[in-house]
Amino acid sequence: MNAPVLTDQFGRRIDYVRLSVTDRCDLRCSYCIPEGFTGFEEPAHWLNFDEIERLIGAFARLGVSRIRLTGGEPLLRRDIAGLAGRIAALPGIEDLSLSTNATQLERHAHALKAAGVTRLNVSLDSLQQARVEKINGRDVLARVMAGLTVAQDVGFAPIKLNMVALAGTNDDEIDEMVAFCMQRGFVLRLIEAMPMGDTGRNAEYLDLQPVKERLRKEFDLVETVLPGAGPARYLGTADGRFNVGFITPISQHFCQTCNRIRIAVDGTAYMCLGQDEKFEFRPLLRSACSDAELDDAILEAINLKPERHEFNEAPQKVLRFMSMTGG
Repeated sequence: MNAPVLTDQFGRRIDYVRLSVTDRCDLRCSYCIPEGFTGFEEPAHWLNFDEIERLIGAFARLGVSRIRLTGGEPLLRRDIAGLAGRIAALPGIEDLSLSTNATQLERHAHALKAAGVTRLNVSLDSLQQARVEKINGRDVLARVMAGLTVAQDVGFAPIKLNMVALAGTNDDEIDEMVAFCMQRGFVLRLIEAMPMGDTGRNAEYLDLQPVKERLRKEFDLVETVLPGAGPARYLGTADGRFNVGFITPISQHFCQTCNRIRIAVDGTAYMCLGQDEKFEFRPLLRSACSDAELDDAILEAINLKPERHEFNEAPQKVLRFMSMTGG
C-alpha cells in the first residue's frame, strides 16, 4: 500500500513540519528577538498537547513524516519530553528532531533521547564568551558547552551546530568553528541572516558563497549529502568525518525544493518564512471539527504555499520576528 503524498500547487512534496511549542526564549539574539520585546502570544492561545497531537497526527495521515520541535526555545515548554514522546509514537512519523540554544539541554538531554527525539540542532554563533554575550544577550557559553557534552554522552548523533554568520561580528571565527566541530565530531551549518522583523533586517548579512568556496579549497572538501529534511547544501571531507552545511536563503535560495511549513505556538501555519500566507488551525481544533474537516483544512493550507520568498526583492515585507513564526 502506497504511503500518502502531500503536495503543493507547484508539485513540491511537503513532508516536513517545523512545530513551535513556545515563542518564549531565554536569549535575546541580535538577529532575532529584540531586547525588551514583550509582544509574546498569550499562553491561553498556545495549542495544548492534545491539540498538537491531533494536528500532527492529521499531517502524518496525509504524508508528513518529519517533525522538528522549535521555538522560541522549545526546552522552556513544560514537559517537552512528554510531548516529544507523544509525537514520536504517531503512525507515519519517521523522524523527530529538535532545535535548541542548549542553555537547558544539560538537564533535558536524557529525557529527550528516551522520548524518541533522534537529532539535535544547536545554535552556537561563537566560541568566545564575550561574543556570545554580545550576540545572544546573555553569558551562556558554559551552559551551552555543558549541554553539548551531555547530549553526546547520551548518544545524540549527529549533532548539528547552527552558526549565523554575521559580517563584522563573528565572520573571522568561522575557521575556528570548523576546527572545533572537526575535533568534537559536530556537523557545522553556516546560516545567512534573514530579513525578518527589524532585528533580521539590521543583522550584518554575510554572503556565504565566497566562504563556501574558501572552505572547499582550504579543507579539501567535496560535495556531499546528509540525512535530514532541511535546506542546507553540504561539503565534507572525503573520509566523511566532517561536514559543513550552508543555508543561503539570500545568496542562493532553495525555494524550488522547499518541502516544509511552520506551525507557530498558537496553531497558525506559515507557508513561507518570507511571505505572509498563513492558515489558523486553532479555531478549527477548538470547534470540535471532524478528522475529515481537519484533513481538508490541511490541504487548503498547503495550497496557500507560495512559489518563493522575496527576501531580495522586498526585505521589508515580513514584520514578524523569527520566534513568532517558529524557528
